[in-house]
Amino acid sequence: MATDKKIVRQALSSACAELEKAGADSPRLCAEALLARCLGIGHAKLFLASQRVLTHEELLVFGALVRRRCDREPLAYILGEKEFYSRTFSVDRNVLIPRQETEHLVEAALSALDTRTQAAPVQVLELGVGSGAIIVTLACERPGNLYFATDSSRAALEVARRNADALCPGVVRFLAGDWFAPLAAGPRFDLIVTNPPYIKRDDIPGLQKEVSGFEPAGALDGGPDGLAAIQRIIGEAPAYLAPAGALLLEMGMGQADEVERIAARSGVYRNIAFFDDYAGIARVARLDLSY
Repeated sequence: MATDKKIVRQALSSACAELEKAGADSPRLCAEALLARCLGIGHAKLFLASQRVLTHEELLVFGALVRRRCDREPLAYILGEKEFYSRTFSVDRNVLIPRQETEHLVEAALSALDTRTQAAPVQVLELGVGSGAIIVTLACERPGNLYFATDSSRAALEVARRNADALCPGVVRFLAGDWFAPLAAGPRFDLIVTNPPYIKRDDIPGLQKEVSGFEPAGALDGGPDGLAAIQRIIGEAPAYLAPAGALLLEMGMGQADEVERIAARSGVYRNIAFFDDYAGIARVARLDLSY
């Protein structure tokens, strides 16, 4: 993007053209978000500043941000944040970007918490915490319970801790390790939630460049059939669930039948239920322990 003197309106117009040519989604919204960040103002104030002349330094910074988006780096990584369930979460390339469909997992978890009748605090575990968007949201929405989270990536745990410190300090206990590994002698949980990798390995290169080129492969790769992590979690969860506890997991399109078969073969779950996302795709599975 050229660095000639421009007003805000002109800079946005030029950036939109570049972003559209590069195939970036929602070029106008991207340009506005990037320029607002560059100027250190809120998105709404950008419209009031449409005639402001940008300095040479501001144009250089804005141009660099636009080029990153033209290279298809996700906007959330460029801004360093993403909104999820009406809260702002820090994100970087060590964690999967929180997505709207995962809010269905949160809704199912909140419903499960609300139907518990025990007087003692409920113990909740998230496997593969990533940014912490799920467990931190649950802790904010339903305070007074005990919250735990694991992740094999220490870099991801740092992001999750940063979000927890900002939104619910001191509430979530974070543990480093693969899935249940850090919990060998730990407590049994009333609710386990997880958004595991569920994309078929061979399908990853064909995803949007924003995903395949930037998001952490370990958070995407579900093995040859997309079910490797799901199968392991379903098989191991009963050893960590309290009596009548529940496992809630997010899954991909077309995986519901296989998830139901995996759960049924284990012989320890009852009331296997599925919840659709806004597109009518079965997105969340709830597996209730039968004892």
